[in-house]
Amino acid sequence: MTTDAVRNEYLPLPALIRDIRRETFDVKTFSLEPVGVGEPFAYRQGQFAELSVLGLGEVPISITSSPSRKGHLEFTIRAAGRVTRAMHELAIGDTMHIRGPYGNAFPFESLKGKNLYFVAGGIGLAPLRSLINMVLDAKGEFGNVRILYGAKSPDELCFKGELEEWKAIPGVEVLATVDRADQGWKGRVGLVTTLWDEVGLSPANAVAILCGPPIMIKFAAAGLAERGFGDGEIIMTLERYMKCGVGKCGHCNIGGRFVCTDGPVFDYGQVKAMPAKEGVF
Repeated sequence: MTTDAVRNEYLPLPALIRDIRRETFDVKTFSLEPVGVGEPFAYRQGQFAELSVLGLGEVPISITSSPSRKGHLEFTIRAAGRVTRAMHELAIGDTMHIRGPYGNAFPFESLKGKNLYFVAGGIGLAPLRSLINMVLDAKGEFGNVRILYGAKSPDELCFKGELEEWKAIPGVEVLATVDRADQGWKGRVGLVTTLWDEVGLSPANAVAILCGPPIMIKFAAAGLAERGFGDGEIIMTLERYMKCGVGKCGHCNIGGRFVCTDGPVFDYGQVKAMPAKEGVF
């Protein structure tokens, strides 16, 4: 990044919108190209950035592209509030602003040789996609990869085309399910945890990586622990409004930890040590 950007952590950079892909009725993936950057925008899998529309505000969004793939930064954004709705009104060639990246990252080196279970709910597949594609780009260094994805309804499933591409990779299994089927849905119906028996979920030489709504993570993590996964073998991201991104404002504080700097990636042991009154899930 530029010298000024390194010196001032609150200084956003303009980023051109190079592409927009609609994922669902209220979710779009934006490809951004920061401008005025002296070197490539370096980030790690699982980190986030603060995106803004000048004059309206700023929101923390996970980076869904993978560091192993050269090209534009990608962010998958749900139109849920004033700022994100304004982002959905932007077009290719328009400008957002970006600062970051912030936070820690999903492990990579320590996962090599392991069987991996990615368990995602709804737009929670977006942060996992960064690690998934990084793993698949080095598939020979990992064991079996199982991607288990659930959404409320078929029209809320993201990355539909990519799900099909992942299925075609040897050693990769992809299963999707929905809470409520529509007339055109011929697939599975039920919570994402109902897929575990179908894939023969086993803790043997395995790590599970979770991302989704807090209630999903809560029950999925507990269920994995009951099936023999150790605390360090259950990795998850936590949702908090990370306003500053650098551990200064305190919005994302949980029992002495800041999600924006200590997270957003935690293992189950770290989460269980957090005060219950903080409402982690």
